[in-house]
Amino acid sequence: MQDLDATFSALADPTRRAIVARLAQGSATVNELAEPFDISLPAISRHLKVLENARLIRREVEAQKRRCHLRAETLKGASEWLEDTRAFWLQRLDALEAYLDQTRKPEDTSHE
Repeated sequence: MQDLDATFSALADPTRRAIVARLAQGSATVNELAEPFDISLPAISRHLKVLENARLIRREVEAQKRRCHLRAETLKGASEWLEDTRAFWLQRLDALEAYLDQTRKPEDTSHE
């Protein structure tokens, strides 16, 4: 559960979600990831550190650049949790609907 907490905490920020979305298309350097944002390179590095600590990305040194890669297995764990939660609530809502259908009184049509 701690991994899920870190994952969802990291994904709570729109900049980090955008970075993850970009990395879903393929690896990128830190400068490439920073390009669309109007924030400093140190701020991007802080976002990347949060993503790395949450195990959503990994960074590697490539010559004088740092290349970032998405760690899809971490997202898969979060996705599985969301799907299990979704299935639980759908089942509960279906049970509620069935209960309401059973307890609903037929409309009284004798006054027509």
